[in-house]
Amino acid sequence: MKFGKRLLPVLLTLSMAASMLPAAALAAEADAGEKHITILGTSDMHGNIWGYSYEDNKETDNNGMARLYTYIQQVRAENPNTILIDAGDDIQGTIMTDDLYNKTPDEPHPVVTAMNYMGYDAMTVGNHEFNWGIPAMQKILSQAKFPVLAANVTDAKGELVTGAGWTIVEKDGVKVAVIGVVTPDVPIWDGGKEGIDDAVYEAANVAVGKAIDAIGDQADVIVVSAHMGMYAEFDEEGGSDSAQKILDDNPEIDVLQVAHNHVVVNEKQGSTVIGGVRNGGREIARFDLTLDADNNLTDAAVEVVVMDEVAPSQEIREIPLVAEAHQKTIDYIAGGTDESGEPLPPLGSTTAKFQPENEIKGLPAGRLMDTAVMDLVNQIQLENSGADVSAAALFKNTSDLPAGDINYGNIFDIYKFDNTLYRVPVTGAELKAYMEWSAECYNQWKEGDINISFDPEYPDYLYDMFAGVDYEIDLSQPKGERIKNVMFKGAPLKDDQQLTLAVNNYRYSSALKSGGLVSGTKEWESSSSIRDMIVAYFAEHSPVAPTVDNNWKIVGVDLSEDDPRRAELIGYINEGLLDAPYAAAYNLADYDALVAQAQANAAAKAGNVSVDGAAVGNAAAWTMSYETGSTTYYRLRDIAFAVKDTAAAFNVGWDNGVVVTKGGAYADEAIVSGQMPPAVTETTITILVDGAAVELPAALMSPGHYCVTAEGLATLLGLTVTETDGVLNITTK
Repeated sequence: MKFGKRLLPVLLTLSMAASMLPAAALAAEADAGEKHITILGTSDMHGNIWGYSYEDNKETDNNGMARLYTYIQQVRAENPNTILIDAGDDIQGTIMTDDLYNKTPDEPHPVVTAMNYMGYDAMTVGNHEFNWGIPAMQKILSQAKFPVLAANVTDAKGELVTGAGWTIVEKDGVKVAVIGVVTPDVPIWDGGKEGIDDAVYEAANVAVGKAIDAIGDQADVIVVSAHMGMYAEFDEEGGSDSAQKILDDNPEIDVLQVAHNHVVVNEKQGSTVIGGVRNGGREIARFDLTLDADNNLTDAAVEVVVMDEVAPSQEIREIPLVAEAHQKTIDYIAGGTDESGEPLPPLGSTTAKFQPENEIKGLPAGRLMDTAVMDLVNQIQLENSGADVSAAALFKNTSDLPAGDINYGNIFDIYKFDNTLYRVPVTGAELKAYMEWSAECYNQWKEGDINISFDPEYPDYLYDMFAGVDYEIDLSQPKGERIKNVMFKGAPLKDDQQLTLAVNNYRYSSALKSGGLVSGTKEWESSSSIRDMIVAYFAEHSPVAPTVDNNWKIVGVDLSEDDPRRAELIGYINEGLLDAPYAAAYNLADYDALVAQAQANAAAKAGNVSVDGAAVGNAAAWTMSYETGSTTYYRLRDIAFAVKDTAAAFNVGWDNGVVVTKGGAYADEAIVSGQMPPAVTETTITILVDGAAVELPAALMSPGHYCVTAEGLATLLGLTVTETDGVLNITTK
């Protein structure tokens, strides 16, 4: 893309993190004959098309396929030689997909329909594509207008279950081979479902090697799209489920896309660029490749681009099947209607909310103490299974049941997976080992820590809480030595004591059996899902009151709750002046440094936006420097938030374009993170201001934020706006 002026290095102001401009943006500087290929990688979208939380029945502001498409289209405009690939786990994960469309695989599927519209070049299957059995997966994915890849999974006849293991995409004369592999651990989670146990799951590293041999000299660039994490999940010795093992054995790979673990990966090993994103469409991995005239790869870069506040594509939302599925899901959550069109009654009701409030912002109280949410799930599992002990996880830290009427979205919020329930024989020793495994989610507490923190390598869904036994978790001890004073029916639990355990099918397969925590096999399986059990419970027992038996607690910690320094630090955290100490506790030994940091953040928060001489807030700002001077652009939504309580207040919205309403306070929340790439596009924008179209210079910040100059803001508001020493001064008087 060409700018009107030659772009010199970009100066990123405030506390924003710098990142490289994409190679495509520097095409004007390219050597003659150079080619630029951009590869965009998505994964783990988990059915989130719209950018909507159905369990909360509200729009989101940072995820969804519609937002991804906005950014994808922006990149395609920058570089027509763009390839779009996905690394799986797409058709599962929402009420829309799991409860409405995946159970009718012969019908058109909204996720595949949206992906067709978005113009994907290839997709790798993820493990969750197998959740309903292989025939159902094949029927749904047969609707794709792009190759669906799984080079390491064959059926009983020796045929690839998706029909392809690799494909070649050509752009600007460059042939890019895309090889897709899925974690071979699928049977661990979905064994017993149609076709799963008959299939053969080859080690990913081996399958990739065979594919590279088959491709030979047909391709200039080798891309591997792997639905697995960098490191082994179960096969630590063999590495059959490790992307790192794929690369170690096949160093000729140019681009490696990873998925499955829902973590950001952004690195380079040798000449190989590696990228991965979190779930739900929160980011996109961007790989920019430079090749010479002979199609030899000369440079490669990777960045992970966040979708925070990116405007969702209305094109995607208006696809007839997508719009229909969205509304159908909302109606389903609400309970549907009868034959006359009248709303059906709610599923049940509660007398009060079930989840306690967090003492410290960002630290989930529901994982620090026994709660009514977990006691309810475990009680239902015990009643339905007849087991002695039950285990269940709080799948989402914010999962809660509100006071009042309950709909299906509320049930989905506390139990999002379509799991069935097992009853499994265990010994006392095995149960304790399982409890120790679960307690590894915590970091060890040390003297002076003001909070309990969590090991960030352990996802929320791996932390189980237990009912039917009383126990303590001693966090003064290292992992593996924390479970203390386990009592069963009023007596200490003996190692050789025989019990039965209620646990979901996923945990049984993925941890208890594969991890060798239990030796027994399931003796009973439910005919319905645990989520259906919860629905039935509310139908029978409403109104349901939140009850907590406090059968477990954390010990071995002294949180200095009477120390005023702790209260002060917690105040800073809750005000947003210190980051939440989730992955590592704050310690009183660092009190002075933490206070200084909080005070500095407070000063910065006062910021670079002033109204009538008074500092009111902060706006992300980028200064674009040129040989002829410089121009500073301020993020429009940040300005609107900063001035929302002043005489300069205005609202910013989106209705197929930016809409500004003068005199109305900004209605949305502040943009949580300013960690975004600098501007790559100087442009002009037409903004509707109080119904009148106003055209002015702007910068489009990746991904999708419009920023304006001081002069542009003055034009929008009809006020005097100046810049002095990096401060945007707005005068209303």
